[in-house]
Amino acid sequence: MTTPTKSPTDVKTAVNSLDSFLELYLVKKAPALPEKVREFIVKVSPYLSIIAVVFSIPGLLLLLGLSTLFAPAVLLSGSQFGFSNILNIVFLVVTLVLEGMAIPGLFARKLSAWKLIFYVALINAVDALLHFNLVSLIIGTAISLYFLYQIKSYYKN
Repeated sequence: MTTPTKSPTDVKTAVNSLDSFLELYLVKKAPALPEKVREFIVKVSPYLSIIAVVFSIPGLLLLLGLSTLFAPAVLLSGSQFGFSNILNIVFLVVTLVLEGMAIPGLFARKLSAWKLIFYVALINAVDALLHFNLVSLIIGTAISLYFLYQIKSYYKN
């Protein structure tokens, strides 16, 4: 018996369905932000992304250094801290790379850059779910997706 595998089109269809759902509830049904606020967010977002990437790099290096330093003790203790730490590093690296890749497109207001930031929000939601951080999962994800969808119309192909 073979197990069905997910094809890239299935993932793409799921993301498109999620996009349509969020577009309906976060743009059409939710109260809209004032035009000036949306314009301000679009103008400032590339700079905020630069700041986030720059300040996250030392944190990543510190996390890698401390992980290396304490790895033997963690392995001997048999705790789950090591797996959680590796998971944190993976999520941080992926979000840093995606956010860094989005910066030039944010300045040019390209939809592809908006999508990268959308993926960062989804990855952060998965990270919060895996760490059972329900407050961040619900409130943080809702707020970030609300702001993202409020400014989506400013980004074009």
